[in-house]
Amino acid sequence: MLTDKRILNAALEKRLYHLIISRLDGENIPIPEYQDRIFQLVRNGIGGFIIFGGKKEEVKHFVKTLQTISELPLFIASDIERGVGQQIQGSTLFPCQMSMAAAIDRSNPYDVGILEEAIQSVADEAEHVGINMPLIPVLDVNQDPDNPIICTRAFSDDPEVVTWFGLKYIKILEEAGLVSCAKHFPGHGDTSIDSHVSLPVINKSSEELISTDIVPFRSAINQGVSSIMVGHLSIPAIDTIPASLSREIHSMLRSALGFKGLILTDALTMHALNDIPDVAVRCLNAGADILLHPAEPDEAVKTLLSAVLSGQLPEDRIDSALTRIINRKEKLRNTRMQEVDYQAHARLSSQITDKSVSLIKGVPGIVPGINRENIHIFMAGDEEPCLRSPLKDLSANIWMLHEIGVNLDLHNTIAIVAIFTNVAAWKGSAGISENEKNRIRDLIRGSRKSIIISFGNPYVLRHFPESDVLVAAYEVTDQAQETVVKWLKGSGGLEGRLPVRLS
Repeated sequence: MLTDKRILNAALEKRLYHLIISRLDGENIPIPEYQDRIFQLVRNGIGGFIIFGGKKEEVKHFVKTLQTISELPLFIASDIERGVGQQIQGSTLFPCQMSMAAAIDRSNPYDVGILEEAIQSVADEAEHVGINMPLIPVLDVNQDPDNPIICTRAFSDDPEVVTWFGLKYIKILEEAGLVSCAKHFPGHGDTSIDSHVSLPVINKSSEELISTDIVPFRSAINQGVSSIMVGHLSIPAIDTIPASLSREIHSMLRSALGFKGLILTDALTMHALNDIPDVAVRCLNAGADILLHPAEPDEAVKTLLSAVLSGQLPEDRIDSALTRIINRKEKLRNTRMQEVDYQAHARLSSQITDKSVSLIKGVPGIVPGINRENIHIFMAGDEEPCLRSPLKDLSANIWMLHEIGVNLDLHNTIAIVAIFTNVAAWKGSAGISENEKNRIRDLIRGSRKSIIISFGNPYVLRHFPESDVLVAAYEVTDQAQETVVKWLKGSGGLEGRLPVRLS
């Protein structure tokens, strides 16, 4: 009798493992002990992995091995909003979603073709390394200019624009046989809090939510998106607890919006869920199918098993989630291993970056073709990109903003201020400090002419309306900086259209 119980519990454990997508650190793949740990998770029945980092060939061959030894196909997920190169070395880094929206004129068939080619390139590279669940597109409508975690990850602050671009991604990814994932339901765009750090509270009515934030998700469901990620954010008009734990939010997805696909949690390691007990159990009870990135998958399974045996987590809830997972996995096709033209993809990425940089405000006669001897360049914000910036080729007069002396005379010079703001998890901010804003205003007042360039968050430009020139480049990459350098030297124009309002 005891043996029968152990057998039943072991079978239940394997089903519970299948509801989990665990972390896979690509940099650790060469380590034998780490490989053994991952192999054990596969033997236990893990549902899949979310990949962070690693080298292209190592990741590709390791994922192929994992798929070979797994009883069921594994979901191989990854946050590749900026292409596979965002995670995997040797793959292509594409511009962020806001940069895509700035570059592409939706009314121009040529531009639309470029967008479709870029999405197909991302799909091909994902498939090439074994990623079958790209966690894209971001369908958040970025309405808060101080949003520290969505910002340039969003296409726009306009739900119609977000919807149009999002549907292009979903269509091409699904046609490629991949599991597209719309995130972060019901919308992470109208908050100034990063849910990696603490719980955002969005104080808007359900009517406002439905007329703005929900719009892209409703269209995504109609387009056939395979999965939707629910965010760790609170909307008191619907439920005060995090959406990922809320039955009301999940019911909205299933009943009101008619979504029949997979519901994923956002990563369970995020601090928005700190101090909440039994998170994994509560997410499943709320209606989630997949638990993404618990800190310790084995511990999560033990907790879930205990909850099932105690009656806290009904088995039929496990069964319905597992049914959806298996049904979607049955549609996965074997990864094609044909060669991918990475050089062509790199050229395409550069072309889109060139098309995205946007002239927000300009006074005739300042640029292009400014005199190298008459300019001073000041770098603000995140320091790492500043240290290797291609902008340094423009002038010998280069300063870090915080190094400026009070006696610097600029009244006969052009001051170029390059503001680097990388949007990243756990930072808590995608802007610059009040001290930096004040220093930049002093430069604008003290110089003959001023050019303010945002590399990253375009919203920082709203603080400097008195500047003669404002430029939005949505990336901190060398490519974005080189585009600006070409323009400043007079050998290129700026074609981008700002996808958000700065007022």
